[in-house]
Amino acid sequence: MTMSLSFLRGDQCHPATERRHARSFWTLRGPGLLCGLLVLGGCDAAQPGASASPTAAAAATAQPEESRMWMTIGERRFTLTLADTEAARAFAAMVPLTIDMADLNSNEKHAALPKALPTNASRPGTIRNGDLMLYGSTTLVVFYLGFDSSYAYTRLGRVDDPTGLAQALGKGSVRIGFSKN
Repeated sequence: MTMSLSFLRGDQCHPATERRHARSFWTLRGPGLLCGLLVLGGCDAAQPGASASPTAAAAATAQPEESRMWMTIGERRFTLTLADTEAARAFAAMVPLTIDMADLNSNEKHAALPKALPTNASRPGTIRNGDLMLYGSTTLVVFYLGFDSSYAYTRLGRVDDPTGLAQALGKGSVRIGFSKN
């Protein structure tokens, strides 16, 4: 579709003249449009939660040390990134923690925690390999297979790279250690 400048001016032009006018139109107004977009982008950056620069965006996606911890199963260590929730912070305050976890449904390990944690349960719909969740207020759950679920959980965090997690957890009960280093 060709934009007709003659329509804007109210007269008729030869197609070659119209193309020349279109080029001059965009040559004159292009920088103004670009400046306007930059100004609008600056307004977005001033909004709460918006990042002002690529460096700020990268810093926002970097995980702070306090949101990281280790999960050790036998000789394997997995890095966990904790969710930004009250429950996850309360769980982090419990570590170091070593706990025996029983298998359930050949897709998760679960165990009772020494004390209740705050809850904010929701139905995730899909559980992913490596999800660390709280069922109720005292049951810690480590999922090692993905599946659809209608149950409600409070998200605690996630194993960063769950490759080999199912093999490390094995069948039956397993002892898992959680630590900050």
